[in-house]
Amino acid sequence: MRIAVTGSTGLIGSALVRSLLADGHEVVRLVRRRSRTGPQPDGSTAVGWNPLLGQVEREGLAGVEAVVNLAGAPIGDRRWSESYKREIRESRVLGTETLAVALAGLEEPPKVLVSASAVGWYGQTGDEVIDEDSPAGDDFLAEVCVEWEAAARPAERAGIRVVHPRTGLVVSPAGGAGAKLFPLFRLGLGGRLGSGRQYWSYISLADEVAALRFLIDREDLSGAFNLTAPEPVTNAELTAALGRALRRPTPFPVPEAVLRAVLGDLSVEVIGSHRVVPRRLLEAGFRFAHPDVDSAVRAAL
Repeated sequence: MRIAVTGSTGLIGSALVRSLLADGHEVVRLVRRRSRTGPQPDGSTAVGWNPLLGQVEREGLAGVEAVVNLAGAPIGDRRWSESYKREIRESRVLGTETLAVALAGLEEPPKVLVSASAVGWYGQTGDEVIDEDSPAGDDFLAEVCVEWEAAARPAERAGIRVVHPRTGLVVSPAGGAGAKLFPLFRLGLGGRLGSGRQYWSYISLADEVAALRFLIDREDLSGAFNLTAPEPVTNAELTAALGRALRRPTPFPVPEAVLRAVLGDLSVEVIGSHRVVPRRLLEAGFRFAHPDVDSAVRAAL
């Protein structure tokens, strides 16, 4: 199968591309630098696009059967200034709209667009168990996710099957929150964040990639799917799992006041609570390789 991927150099995108290439699929990477287009060392091909300007080299998408859209500015890399919040929003909403319009305009559109979203769609939900039927939240990330998913509608109107994987915390030392947490825990400097009672809905990187491929292949599936392990855990439970796996103590909790002072608006996501479950994914028959937090952490190591 010929599959196009945006965000192919990120944590999830790079793992997905490796998996697809290993199984003999043809991968087309959408990249922003023209100097990086053409054949790639790993066997993929790169074509240019500029998501903010609405530009895509459509000829490079000829014959593509599936598209996975993972592009977007990182959520946790820096403090959320107003300009960076704008970048978070525009990189997702404008990028998805650019891609959806381009795909809809192809002479032979792909069969499926798997266009990323996040569990932030639900807002802060405390201890309540949340599935795909739950309503959208009203905080910044929830608003971004609602616009992000809506931006794919031109593809849906063109008859392309559209799937929105709402991903939780990907447990990996290679990127995302894990790139910051794992080194601290290895040094014995880890601890719960805030009260530790907030729920973190996580997924192993291997299960994330497997779920994305499951959604590509299943022609009967569309709409929103939560990509989270079946049993969400609290931050304190995740902290304990990291300590057990690394055989390190976890004695250094970080108070909420410190998190707010250091992270600003981003602290809402760190001390907020998302108890999200993957109901639709389980009903569709997907099986998790790492359904519990200890196995997810061991897989990451």
